[in-house]
Amino acid sequence: MSGRRCSFFCPMKHQIRLHFAGSLLLFRAFLLGIFLCLLSCCGVLSSFAQRQTGLFHTPQKRAVRFRAMEWNVENLYDTLHDEGFADEEFLPTAERRWNTPRYLHKQASLAKTILAAGGLQPVDLVALCEVENDSVVHFLCHRTRLARLGYHYVVTHSADRRGIDVALLYQPETFAYLHSETRRVPYDAAQERPTRDLLHVAGRLPHGDTLDVFVVHFPSRRGGAAASEPYRLRAAQLLREMADSIAHLRHRPLLLAMGDFNDEPQNRCIREVLSPTFIALTPYATPLPAEGHEDIAGTYYFRGEWSRIDQMLVSPALLSSEMPFHTSIRSVFLLAFPPLLEPLGRGTLTKPFRSYLGPFYHGGISDHLPLVADFFY
Repeated sequence: MSGRRCSFFCPMKHQIRLHFAGSLLLFRAFLLGIFLCLLSCCGVLSSFAQRQTGLFHTPQKRAVRFRAMEWNVENLYDTLHDEGFADEEFLPTAERRWNTPRYLHKQASLAKTILAAGGLQPVDLVALCEVENDSVVHFLCHRTRLARLGYHYVVTHSADRRGIDVALLYQPETFAYLHSETRRVPYDAAQERPTRDLLHVAGRLPHGDTLDVFVVHFPSRRGGAAASEPYRLRAAQLLREMADSIAHLRHRPLLLAMGDFNDEPQNRCIREVLSPTFIALTPYATPLPAEGHEDIAGTYYFRGEWSRIDQMLVSPALLSSEMPFHTSIRSVFLLAFPPLLEPLGRGTLTKPFRSYLGPFYHGGISDHLPLVADFFY
């Protein structure tokens, strides 16, 4: 056996080397795993994974919805006379026979619609036009099904001869009230009637930014659209001045104007006076649900034609997806729930189911359809 190597030991040494190498690899993998865990805990891995697509996947934060709603609710009066205002036609003894059962029915219907508009979570902002006073808004928020949602509200006290005001309902958890103001639209007392005041409410959003909300109900088209246009242009100019004063103090302010403008997006009021401070979302609104309601082409139906006199306008910053709080033209829609509609003749077409046809009670909710827009943060 001299001069010969003992070859039966070689496989064993080879297996030992392989076992040692495998253990070393496992140990290194173990150390790497600990290192990656430490990186993850320190937040380093997250930023690295964003740059190295395919290696790691970091789930995106889900956007939170913030919903705003605008609605002219067609003469929401109580059944009592307010001294100094011409509200006699909405009394139980007047021709319209506006009584307590009808009032309660309307309030309940409004509450159900606002509840349905929110879906699984409440509508964050509700702008209302044609409310008589604080009393009817308080009843809506605290004596109907809306009571459990905890809405707060701000309402104007305008000099409008009929006693008509505007109001903003808001969820304090998502829109923390900061301050509010009302501005009276200038008018010639010798020749003109006062219109509704402009309402401005500022609130803090959940992510910290301030949202300035304007609720308006511009002068009607009584006497014709052309003849009455100067009154609406005057109201629009005041709104523009209010918005521009905010823009001078804050870079890229978040502004939202809602209400019954009694003008459409192509009219001078929107196209010239309020632009470019505001951009109209209304032209892009489509009915929801759209199925079966392709005939609906606006919020208001009058003399055989649809119009988009109810508006939602936003500042350009709110249309930027780079902003923490934003919307888009695809996020605005009309509510066309069946209780809000009635047949138009004997066909399949529909129109808003209004409360009154002239002086006669019709049993509906409003002659306007609600307008809704979703924002995200």
